Amino acid sequence: MTDISHTLFVSDLDGTLLNEHSLVSAESAQILGALIARRGLLFTVATARTPATAVPLLANVGLRLPMVVMEGAAMWHGMENRFVDVQTIDERTVAAVSDIFARHGLVPFVYRCHRHRSLVTHHHGALSDQERAFVTQRLDSPLKRWELDSPTLGRDSGDQAMFLFAMNDHDRLKKVYEEVRASVPCEIVFYNDPLIPDSALLEIYAAHCTKAAAVARLAARLGATHIVAYGDNVNDLPMMRAATHAVAVENAMPQVKAAAHEVIGRNTDNAVAKHIFLMCQEAINDEA
Repeated sequence: MTDISHTLFVSDLDGTLLNEHSLVSAESAQILGALIARRGLLFTVATARTPATAVPLLANVGLRLPMVVMEGAAMWHGMENRFVDVQTIDERTVAAVSDIFARHGLVPFVYRCHRHRSLVTHHHGALSDQERAFVTQRLDSPLKRWELDSPTLGRDSGDQAMFLFAMNDHDRLKKVYEEVRASVPCEIVFYNDPLIPDSALLEIYAAHCTKAAAVARLAARLGATHIVAYGDNVNDLPMMRAATHAVAVENAMPQVKAAAHEVIGRNTDNAVAKHIFLMCQEAINDEA
């Protein structure tokens, strides 16, 4: 790879670009910011996070491209302060999935796009301790509003659904996952909570809505002919498999490292930023 002007670099956040404190380190921010400002580096992130938590994390990077958020359900264009490329879930699917949750005594969070400027998150009923902690940590964001007494889960709001999310006991949530996967056409991601033992997370998106598809659309718009993708978890695999060059961090899951073209250092060692810097330096040396 010698032409960095036509290469899109895209990194997952948690466990990949973010360090042990779930932050972009000052060193990584400095490296990436300088490459973006001085070299026109085409860099962005692809994450399951919403803009409410992703935007503050990247404040010091100087990102110029839209970031892929919510597993590809949309891109957030920070320079325009709005959602672009929104992939919505139709209300019949929302209702079908909600009914499955109800049969198992659970209620999902339903995230909806409000005027392409913010998210409204709907939930109804009592919150578990885990859910309450999740909500409390996110109450102050200007990019997200909570509707926690929402019997219709926002179906009457006029806002379009972007994804559904749930956290609960692993075995209990796995039953919901299996039933949704067997009966509802959608993209569904089910994985262990990295912070809470025996707990799992479940995310449901529109059919064919993936990080990989969103990154491919962004690359096409930019005229990028190469994609270098960085990841650590199984939800990064489709994006990495679709990339020209797939890179796993050392702390990645075994199946992610096995699928990568290259394994670099750990997320705690600024490995992604350092690797991008070296690739850019090699390209500059080749041009010289």
